[in-house]
Amino acid sequence: MQKDSDPPDFNPMSRGVAQSGVRITNERAVLTLLEQNPGASNADLARLSGLGPQTTSRIIAELESRGLVIRGDVLRGRRGQPATPLFVNPQGAVAIGIEIGWRHFEVLVVELSGKTLASVRRSYPWPDARTIFSEIAAEVATIRSGLTELQQSRLAGIGVASPSHIGRNIDLLDAPQEQAALWHDLNLVERLAQETDVSVQWFNDGNAACWSELVARSTQRPQAFAYFQVGAFVGGGLVANGELWEGNGHAANLGSILVCDEEGNPTYVHLLASIVALQRLLTSAGREVPNGSPFNWDWEALEPVATQWLDTAGRALAAAIVNAGAVIELDNATIDGAMPRAIVARLIDRVEYYLANLPTLTTDHPTIQMGQMGASAASTGAAQLVLFQRYFSRAWKLFST
Repeated sequence: MQKDSDPPDFNPMSRGVAQSGVRITNERAVLTLLEQNPGASNADLARLSGLGPQTTSRIIAELESRGLVIRGDVLRGRRGQPATPLFVNPQGAVAIGIEIGWRHFEVLVVELSGKTLASVRRSYPWPDARTIFSEIAAEVATIRSGLTELQQSRLAGIGVASPSHIGRNIDLLDAPQEQAALWHDLNLVERLAQETDVSVQWFNDGNAACWSELVARSTQRPQAFAYFQVGAFVGGGLVANGELWEGNGHAANLGSILVCDEEGNPTYVHLLASIVALQRLLTSAGREVPNGSPFNWDWEALEPVATQWLDTAGRALAAAIVNAGAVIELDNATIDGAMPRAIVARLIDRVEYYLANLPTLTTDHPTIQMGQMGASAASTGAAQLVLFQRYFSRAWKLFST
């Protein structure tokens, strides 16, 4: 067992380091190990982290004083000194998650356990840069007013998830031309922080949604998977070697993968597999385009156009999955969407059909799974990432074993 005075001989990103100047790193390492090993004792954490028992005890005491760690009942009747099981406090911190989507915004608050305490969602034809921030700030104020004083004191901040370039593509929603310029000149993080008076972090919406899906898989997390969130457009994310692949915040834009349409012309997955693509098909067929959230649509009334769209979307997503699998070795691909579960299931059926008919070369095609987080994946992931980056180890692999 390493003593407190022993020099470190391991990677500080994956294990604790008993030296001055790395207190926060050590705290995050211990809290991460406790998240993975609920009920571990002080001695267990010292062994797992490589820190000395005294250092571990000091860290646990500090985390406990900040409400991040709680103690269970002492375990007696075993060899040696009675052990006290330790746990991450589910109510130890809260964060607000916001998604600014193409057709909606969502505001919610999540506690350290991952439980959503409150949420609100609003639909619109496009995100209006002139009004959206005051509207979001009003919902944030309402949600904060519902928190207890203790929860207020433990608010870690706001995570906001959005597409990377709203101004560049907002014209695809038939928004007024002025909106492109308004969004282009806008600093989203600064504006939200100003309106809410809370610190704000930005995340790509596809990456945030992918993260929430990874966290939701509490056991047997895959080391590599591709994630597709079918909404107004197609959000995407990748997990590679157990880590979220973010790049500079804009990586894994799977909706921008080039595929062929039915005529063999190159186009983007966005323009074939999205709700916007379905709406364009409805317009071309002379059908009325429903308003509001796709969750509330009468999907039977959209036939046979809905079936046509599902088939086209399934073919496009299957091609995108094969292309993503050529870059990283995928264990599986996850598909979710802002639509009823039954429609997501029908979409997955078409993806599996087309995937089975695509050729294989060096590896088999990945299996397909339905996502667990639904339409709230991005906002939930944004809040979770704030908590993760604030309290847990930066060694992301620790969460994917």
